[in-house]
Amino acid sequence: MNFPPLNEQLDLLRRGASEIIPEDVFVQKIERSIKTQIPLNIKLGCDPSRPDLHLGHAVVLRKLRQFQDLGHLAILIIGDFTGMIGDPSGKNKTRPPLTLEETRTNGQSYFEQASKILSKNRVSIRYNSEWLGTMAFSDVIKLASKYTVARMLERDEFEKRFRNQEPISVHEFLYPLAQAMDSVAIQSDVELGGTDQKFNLLVGREIQREYGQKPQAILMMPLLEGTNGVDKMSKSLDNYIAFNDSPDDMYGKILSIPDDLIIPYLRLVTDTNELRISELQQAMNTIAMNPRDAKRELARTVVADYYSHEYAVAAEDHFDRLFKEKLSPVDIPECVVTGDSSLLIVDIMVSHGLASSKSEARRLIEQSAVSIDGEKISDMNEILPIVQECILKVGKRRFLKIIRH
Repeated sequence: MNFPPLNEQLDLLRRGASEIIPEDVFVQKIERSIKTQIPLNIKLGCDPSRPDLHLGHAVVLRKLRQFQDLGHLAILIIGDFTGMIGDPSGKNKTRPPLTLEETRTNGQSYFEQASKILSKNRVSIRYNSEWLGTMAFSDVIKLASKYTVARMLERDEFEKRFRNQEPISVHEFLYPLAQAMDSVAIQSDVELGGTDQKFNLLVGREIQREYGQKPQAILMMPLLEGTNGVDKMSKSLDNYIAFNDSPDDMYGKILSIPDDLIIPYLRLVTDTNELRISELQQAMNTIAMNPRDAKRELARTVVADYYSHEYAVAAEDHFDRLFKEKLSPVDIPECVVTGDSSLLIVDIMVSHGLASSKSEARRLIEQSAVSIDGEKISDMNEILPIVQECILKVGKRRFLKIIRH
């Protein structure tokens, strides 16, 4: 394998990175890889508790793909064992533990979705139950002896809870140690993660050193803000753009982001080169370009990445038809109801996938996001009108044609 020159690798890998720790060790590892022609082991820990991936996950996965393209080995660690422990991860309550079966199922889903970004070459999938599940209690005690409580309390979340006299279970201290053992098990050279994982990543370096290995370098990527422009992208906050969103939904959601997220999204979730990004930024700053047009370019690029150029063009046409020309979509899904049967609108929304639950359907109605033939629905117990045909619209992009026979 002929690796690209050092400067070429560094230029690509530093792009968009929030922090590299320590920078000199990172450079040395790449230099050694070029000299020995041995690829680096690049580690990414995958959380199996939330298998539905979105563009926030894409930020670090795209960086991992860059390492692959440079000739290095991507190692995905599916945390099937650590998923049974639960991790605070900056939250006030520990993440609910999962069963081993749940973590395996979610881990497979994670990999299938991640494959939309990662190359299937130079990738290794490992489950950390391979090594953590075989540790004896004496091994756990030995591991725990290599890190102090004082150091654990340096983690912001633990420090705040300790100061506020909130309980911290001993098993929570084991989570970063278990994650660190993943680095030991695969002899990680570089570990990737978001900035919210900095503490765990640093513990990995310390434990590798304790087990006689050269500590990994750390490359952290920034957290992507969601479509509301305020919070980290999250499914629970409903500000996410999922890998599995339809092209139409993906395009529409991207056009809904605040203008100040256009450049970060271009840099973190697309391959748009820096020259083009600078051109767009300058054009928007000098009012030579309406940010809407830059956003449309971003939306086309993202849809093309996850689907195809043809899908991106069709999604843009669909959006223009709905919102610029104020017309209904051409291909509206249909459902047939019989006779004069009385049906609650919330039931129809749930049964046809326009809402995930009745509570969500009611919330959407409360937000005036539901209409029948353009008339807003405000009553939670509203019955479907007795008409031969009508259009149910939920939010900005979901439609259902209802036909009575």
